[in-house]
Amino acid sequence: MGGFRSRSRSGGNGDAAAGAGTNGTNGANGRNGAHGADRAGTGSGTGSGAAGRSGGRRPAPASGRRGSGRDDRDNRDRGRGRAPRGRRTGDDRARDVPAADPVREVALDVLRQVSAEDAYANLVLPGALRRRGLDGRDAAFATELTYGTLRALGLLDAVIAEAAGRPVSGIDAPVLDVLRLGAYQILRTRVSGYAAVDTSVTLARSLGLDRATGFVNGVLRTLTRRDPEEWVATVAGGSDLAALALRTSHPVWIAEVFARALGLPPESAAGSDELRRALEADDTRPVVHLAARPGQITAEELALVTGGEVGRWSPYAVYLDEGDPGDLDALREGLAGVQDEGSQLIALATVRAPLDREDAGRWLDLCAGPGGKSAFLGAWAQTEGAVLDAVEVVPHRAELVEKATRGLPVTVHVGDGRHPGRIPGLAAAVDAGGHDRVLVDAPCTGLGALRRRPEARWRKSPSDVPDLVRLQRDLLRAGLRATAPGGVTVYSTCSPHPEETVDVVREVAEREGATVLDARRILPEVTDLDDAPWVQLWPHRHGTDAMFIAVLRPGSGGCDVADAR
Repeated sequence: MGGFRSRSRSGGNGDAAAGAGTNGTNGANGRNGAHGADRAGTGSGTGSGAAGRSGGRRPAPASGRRGSGRDDRDNRDRGRGRAPRGRRTGDDRARDVPAADPVREVALDVLRQVSAEDAYANLVLPGALRRRGLDGRDAAFATELTYGTLRALGLLDAVIAEAAGRPVSGIDAPVLDVLRLGAYQILRTRVSGYAAVDTSVTLARSLGLDRATGFVNGVLRTLTRRDPEEWVATVAGGSDLAALALRTSHPVWIAEVFARALGLPPESAAGSDELRRALEADDTRPVVHLAARPGQITAEELALVTGGEVGRWSPYAVYLDEGDPGDLDALREGLAGVQDEGSQLIALATVRAPLDREDAGRWLDLCAGPGGKSAFLGAWAQTEGAVLDAVEVVPHRAELVEKATRGLPVTVHVGDGRHPGRIPGLAAAVDAGGHDRVLVDAPCTGLGALRRRPEARWRKSPSDVPDLVRLQRDLLRAGLRATAPGGVTVYSTCSPHPEETVDVVREVAEREGATVLDARRILPEVTDLDDAPWVQLWPHRHGTDAMFIAVLRPGSGGCDVADAR
C-alpha cells in the first residue's frame, strides 16, 4: 500500500508467503496438533536443578538463604541461560548432546529470528522447512508450533512469568523462546506435558544452554500442574475481557477495538458471542486465497488446475487448503496470484462502482505496493481498454509492483501519493481533469490481517493509530482531488478500527464535499453486512481478512453520510 506502510502495516496479502505444506493444520489454537504428542525427544526432561525442585519458582540457593554468594549467582545464571563463573560449560566437557527434534528445531529457529531480528515468520519459515527437508505432517506440525506460539505470545509470557516468579525481561532471550515453545504445547495443544517438557529440555541442551535446563524443566513442569483455564484466570486479573483476549491470543486493546467495530457496548462486550467468534476466527490460520486474473483464467478453471475450491464472494477467488502456492504453474505463468478474497473485493468494487460520466479509461492506484491489487486492476484494465497508473513511494516496493503487473497496461510511478500532482509522469493526468477510478488502499494498523502474520499483534500499539489516521486522511483527500468529476474514489484498509475506517471517511467526505455511495449495492453478493453504506468484512462472517471498503464521489455538493444509500 503506497509504500507508506511501515511495521504498522500487517498487509492484507500476507498469505503470499505461506510455507510449503503449511496448510495442513488449520484448527484454532493448534488443537489439531496431536501429531506431536508422540514426538518426545531423547533429552532427560526430569532434570534435578533448583527450578525443577521448586516447581518453577525462582531457584533458591543451595544454602537455603537468598543472596548468599556464589550458589545464588549460579541459580540466577541457570534461569538466564548463562554458565556460572568458574564452572566448565558444555563445550568444556566431553559428552554426547541429545539430538533435538528437527520439527521443534525449525519452530525454535523461526521464533529466535522473530524475537532477535524482528523477522516475519511467514517469510523465514518456508526456507527453514526446506533446509530441514520437512514436508507433509512434519511441516504442518512445525508450522502450527511456530504460528501458534507467536499468536499466543501474550498469554505465554504472562504465564511463564507467573510460573518462574520473575518477569520475562529477566530471562535470557534464547531460554525464553524455548519456554514459549514448550508452554504453547502444554497450554494450547494435545501434546502431552511430559513430551513438551522433555523436548524443551533437549532443545535447551542442543543450544548449549546446559545451565538453563533445570530452570526450563521446572517452569514447564509447573505449567503442567494447572488446567490452561486456571492459568488464564490467574493472569487475567479478574477481567472478563482480558481473559477472552488472552484465551484467543489478542492484546486486550485489540479486543476492545474489535468490540467497538462490531458495535458492542463496552460493559457487555466480554460476554458477546459475536466478539468471541470474531477473536477465535482471528486466532485461526486461514487457508490460502488465490485470485484468478480477469481475462486470463476463470475461477472454475483455476480451481480445476490447482485442486482448490471456488470462493464464496469474489467471482475470481479460489481457496487452497494445502500445498505451497509457489509451486503452482498458474502462479508462475502469471494467470493468478495469492490474494485474500477481501482484497479482491476491494479491487472489484473499484472497477464496478458506477460513474456519473463516461469512463475514459484512466485509472489510478494511489498506494500500490506490493502490487496485488494493481495486478488485478491492470488485468481488468486490459479487458476494458483502460490504463492504470500505480503510485508507490518506496523504490524497492515499486519494483515489486513492476514485477506483479508485467505485461499489463500499468505504469508504475515512484512518488508520494499525498501529492500526485508533483509526481513526474502523473501531473499531466491530474492537470487534465483526473482519473475516472481511484483506489486509495491506505496504510493502516493491519488489525484486520493479524491471522496471516501471527507475530504482528504483539508488535502493535494504540500509539500507532494517530499518525496513521493523519496519513489516511491526507491520502483520501489526495485521492478525491485526483478523481475526475463524476468519477469514483474507493477507500480501503485491512483494519476494522473505526478511527481508521468510518471516522476517516466521515471527516474527509464532509470536508471535501464528497458523497458516500452505498458499497453494499456495488458488492451485492456479499451478505451479513452492517446497516451502513460501506462494507466491513470479518473473518468469522466472511472467511476473509477484516477489510473495510468505502466508495465516494468527489465534489457532488455535500455529503450526508447517515443517509447515504
